[in-house]
Amino acid sequence: MKAEEFDTKFDNDEDITEFLDLSQARRPGYAKKRVNIDFPVWMIEALEQEAKRLGVTSDSIIKLWLAERLDKKVRTG
Repeated sequence: MKAEEFDTKFDNDEDITEFLDLSQARRPGYAKKRVNIDFPVWMIEALEQEAKRLGVTSDSIIKLWLAERLDKKVRTG
């Protein structure tokens, strides 16, 4: 497919994903870096209880809550 045809499909809001190689696609700023954090036992137990209630992992809750807090901080300055 020529670039002009691709551009036209994109401009017309057509689905162009079949023409893309997404195997190497990356989202800027979303690279992972492992960190270790020590939490008090009561906090771990509360996290695990909430995770069980929601049917997700404790890691997921921590990431979600941190993301929500950071997003709020960014929006409010």
